[in-house]
Amino acid sequence: MAKGGGLTYALSVTILTCAFSLLPFHHTSAAAAVPEEFKIRQVTDGRNPTTTAHGGSNHHLLGTPAEHRFKSFIQEYNKEYSTREEYVHRLGVFVKNLLRAAEHQALDPTAVHGVTQFSDLTSEEFERMYMGVKGGDRTSLLREFGSHAPPMEVKDLPNSFDWREKGAVTDVKMQGSCGSCWAFSTTGSIEGANFIATGKLLNLSEQQLVDCDNTCDKKDRKACDSGCRGGLMTNAYKYLIEAGGIEEEDSYPYTGKRGECKFSPDKVAVKVSNFTNIPIDEQQIAAYLVNHGPLAVGLNAVFMQTYIGGVSCPLICGKRWVNHGVLLVGYGSKGFSILRLSNQPYWIIKNSWGKRWGENGYYKLCRGHGMCGMNTMVSAVMTQTS
Repeated sequence: MAKGGGLTYALSVTILTCAFSLLPFHHTSAAAAVPEEFKIRQVTDGRNPTTTAHGGSNHHLLGTPAEHRFKSFIQEYNKEYSTREEYVHRLGVFVKNLLRAAEHQALDPTAVHGVTQFSDLTSEEFERMYMGVKGGDRTSLLREFGSHAPPMEVKDLPNSFDWREKGAVTDVKMQGSCGSCWAFSTTGSIEGANFIATGKLLNLSEQQLVDCDNTCDKKDRKACDSGCRGGLMTNAYKYLIEAGGIEEEDSYPYTGKRGECKFSPDKVAVKVSNFTNIPIDEQQIAAYLVNHGPLAVGLNAVFMQTYIGGVSCPLICGKRWVNHGVLLVGYGSKGFSILRLSNQPYWIIKNSWGKRWGENGYYKLCRGHGMCGMNTMVSAVMTQTS
């Protein structure tokens, strides 16, 4: 562990695999999106809608209300399929994802879930293309790597807080079909820290991290930053400290795929001096957020795949495994509930899936329950001002 600025800095070894999620179709619930007659048909006809690669068993879906939804989906997102067989196959996948969104709606009733841009991908395709295979058990890691930043005073925290209102957050970005969420989470925290230190909001380069950062954790040599195949924010901080800093987006633009490292030390815009892991207590997370700026966060993104809006507060969401890196920018005391079931206090989370996803690119996640493991991998960064 390294020490600096009175804080203890601890490394973590989980690799985030950046579940790139589904973008929203319409702001309606998935339950309403699945006609009752079709749900009954699915139960009674005994056919698997995705049993063949070419949609051979999906022809019974043609002409149904589900196909009408599918055609609207195709038009909304300019989807194209090369053959009729592929069309029928994707129709079957789409139907399966309609049902999955309905399940999410039932388990997460204070949010809205529904049809999204990748509703024509199977869960296996989605995992292979956007989630990767790396991961980590946060429970065991927290036992082994228990050092955290010192506690802060929490009694005078504001009821709500938002770094966007203070100019510390850049526009929502788009990572594309590249498992680089860890890089976007990293740059977001550095952008905020640099703004607080200098008053200047710079748009920093994720591509530098994707191309150049191969840092591995010393205690787990498998926990390495690997471009579009996943990474870890604390590894990225370490790389940037050793490399001498990070360039701006304009000088090292994002491509969405890993390429040759083109980092130029003479183009460094911000230097990183240190970083710290924040305690799992959410009051402490709020205190560090208010006092130190936006925080890099890892969480379980399973419900983000169909999220459209509202405060997400799933009845069940695994806390031990995290697979997606995001940026915590604020919190609210009472979140508007679409179904008016309750007014949940919530976190305001910046994602990297573009402005069409979620609430203009943001995710509201209920606060105070360690929801989806959001409190198990939180880090703050310190930048060098001289």
